[in-house]
Amino acid sequence: MRTDNQRESSNIEDRRGARFPGGGKGGMGLGVIVLALAAAYFGIDPRIVMQAGSQLQGSAPASSSQEPVKESESEQAARHLVAVVLADTEDTWKAVFAKGGAQYREPTLVLFRDSTDTACGTGQTAMGPFYCSADEKVYIDLGFYDELQSRFKAPGDFAQAYVIAHEVGHHVQHLLGISGKVQKARQRVSDTESNALSVKLELQADCLAGVWGHHANRSRQLLDDGDIEEALTAAIAVGDDTLQKQARGHVAPDSFTHGSAAQRVHWFRQGLDSGDLNRCDTFGSKAG
Repeated sequence: MRTDNQRESSNIEDRRGARFPGGGKGGMGLGVIVLALAAAYFGIDPRIVMQAGSQLQGSAPASSSQEPVKESESEQAARHLVAVVLADTEDTWKAVFAKGGAQYREPTLVLFRDSTDTACGTGQTAMGPFYCSADEKVYIDLGFYDELQSRFKAPGDFAQAYVIAHEVGHHVQHLLGISGKVQKARQRVSDTESNALSVKLELQADCLAGVWGHHANRSRQLLDDGDIEEALTAAIAVGDDTLQKQARGHVAPDSFTHGSAAQRVHWFRQGLDSGDLNRCDTFGSKAG
């Protein structure tokens, strides 16, 4: 992916140097993290456990101080990539929204280490990158990219870009009112039906990531040879069936929350090939 001489977003909030009283880094206890990882093992979104754990600790955020950020060369490169990708999503979605007669409101991307306060509860590295609609921020610990390469076998800068574009896709869903409607609908149905709605929401975010990739390549020629394959590899690696088979040796489709590897590839390609927001209707499509 071509990132040299590209604009970096100014909507970056770097909390990697944050320190809490007593020398700690804030956040919730180890027990909640273990429960969240166990939840992921059984196909439950770990963010639900994390949010509940944060609420049990009280709603008042811990005060903190900010120390100078020390980063390795790989972190510096990842930070630059994230800032460039975020900037390019801003350009893409501003144009798409304007074409539809609407105004795009840019999200903020928060860099953190270990844990951080969010309007959706305490964010933890164990959760992976995530989007919080309550504060319209994307959260990521750059250490996730090491895990993406080592654990998920999905290296490459465009695989990393896909992760950011997917979370920004959730922001787009929030602005369009889609995620709010889905959340309300999930509260009225069974667990199986709730998971199915979650899958459709996540697959749509994959499609929206593809829409960004389409415009990034067509309008600004950001992609290199092999970039698309990197993103597809990442989509396969984080498919629910792939993760469940690795964790417990078998697959339970009723517990999927993000979609199978094949579904994630299909919808990412749908957005990438079309570049059309209207082609991302996972809720009305049998393929979703």
